[in-house]
Amino acid sequence: MTTTSIPNWNAQGVLPPNNPVAPTSADRSPYSVRLTDFVLHFGTTEKRQSILRGFLDFRVALHAAGLENGFQWVDGSFLENIETIENRPPADMDVVTFFYLPRGQTQKSFASTHPDLFNHAGTKTRYHVDAYFVPLDDNPPAYLVERSAYWYSLWSHRRNGQWKGYLQIDLSATDDTTARADHQKATEEGDTR
Repeated sequence: MTTTSIPNWNAQGVLPPNNPVAPTSADRSPYSVRLTDFVLHFGTTEKRQSILRGFLDFRVALHAAGLENGFQWVDGSFLENIETIENRPPADMDVVTFFYLPRGQTQKSFASTHPDLFNHAGTKTRYHVDAYFVPLDDNPPAYLVERSAYWYSLWSHRRNGQWKGYLQIDLSATDDTTARADHQKATEEGDTR
């Protein structure tokens, strides 16, 4: 996965949906970024650090269940300068996990073995993650196109119709230890820019 740097919020307080200098280039949302960069970029307040801690714990739960192959789309007010736009902190983080099932599992067997991961309200309460899932195997290509188009069209706009960008993070556990250490260090230092 080729990663890019996280663009800064634009004047409207959102990530730009594409590169304004080259609007037809491939430099557009969802921006593929490293988990460590994501943690350092958005952990600017105590509330945001709490949400990030939940997200990192959510990833631990996914990895423990055997989900390490795929990617996550991250969005919601967490990616916006919501403190300025609506004078409030973000409540949670919106995450769609696109994943390959562990070997020997079907969607049904995996869901029945890990019901806590698919308990939407429980995941939101426990991890501060508004979690959704799209299995990449066991589904016809038309389903994957339909789901991708749905999430893209939903997440590329704010509710008022304003265009915005969002991020993609690799699901593998490669950067999780470093990201957790960066998060812990920022929390201890009170890094609230």
